[in-house]
Amino acid sequence: MIKVEALVKTFGATKAVDGISFEVAEGETLALLGTSGCGKTTTLKMLNRLIEPDSGSIAINGKNVMDEKPETLRRGIGYVLQNNGLFPHYTVAENIAIVPQLLGWDKTKTDKRINELLGKLHLDKKYLSAYPNELSGGQQQRIGLARALVADPPLLLMDEPFGALDNVTRAKIHGEFKALDELKRKTIILVTHDVQEAFELADRIALMDKGKIVQIGTPAELLFHPKNKLVRDFLNEQRLQLEFRAIKVTDLWKYLPDGGRKTNTSSLSAEADFWAVLEQFKFEKGEHISIQHPSEEKVKTITFEQLMAAYSHYKQLQAHE
Repeated sequence: MIKVEALVKTFGATKAVDGISFEVAEGETLALLGTSGCGKTTTLKMLNRLIEPDSGSIAINGKNVMDEKPETLRRGIGYVLQNNGLFPHYTVAENIAIVPQLLGWDKTKTDKRINELLGKLHLDKKYLSAYPNELSGGQQQRIGLARALVADPPLLLMDEPFGALDNVTRAKIHGEFKALDELKRKTIILVTHDVQEAFELADRIALMDKGKIVQIGTPAELLFHPKNKLVRDFLNEQRLQLEFRAIKVTDLWKYLPDGGRKTNTSSLSAEADFWAVLEQFKFEKGEHISIQHPSEEKVKTITFEQLMAAYSHYKQLQAHE
């Protein structure tokens, strides 16, 4: 859906983005990860022409973004900012309705869509007449997301969207983000400096440094097959937690024993990460949990010891690849 080739942006003597290229498939979430000043936000802003590139090309659905007026381009792209970017003197309803008004929607259509999104984002309709400063940080961020989603754009750009939130609120919104059906149909590019966030939310990660992409791949590829010392060192401090996020039960599936005693509780999807299964054992009363494979239509019921044995086996194989 997105193809970026040899993109360059210079500010004075500083080359903020230095000839980067990447592609993003439709429905994929790509995280641009790196420390401050690595060029990730500049890259994001060039995609919707908030910043114009010096050279290189950007195509969205095969169409060069330079062939379209910037304001027209932006109406078809959702954009979420770190500090939500809400207009303080507009009510919540007025903030969310900005893009529909630009697109010429009538009030009935706009109101219906706003109410639909509020329900999905777990926000009470009473907030529609409130102003941003009357809301909590988490509520403001949900409103910012609603505004970006209201016209149902196929592409969503997110610039440190959860960076201003406290850890508890951020964790809760991460869970909502992954569960929201509105986002499962979209192509998303997420800028973050938070390694855990990138591993939790992204299908692939582009690790940037000094305006270049050092390595791009799945979380597991970066973790178990780092391209160089920079990638390895960047992830090393949080390695164990990242492994728990990067390893999916589907990775361990063939190392888990067949059968087992069925539990009374609903099955956990094998698409869940290792951390989610550990959490399930933490809150489950019994000694077993059932896991459903999405494509094989098969259920395995396992103990904690069997899960850890499969994890160890997988880790040993990764070490020898």
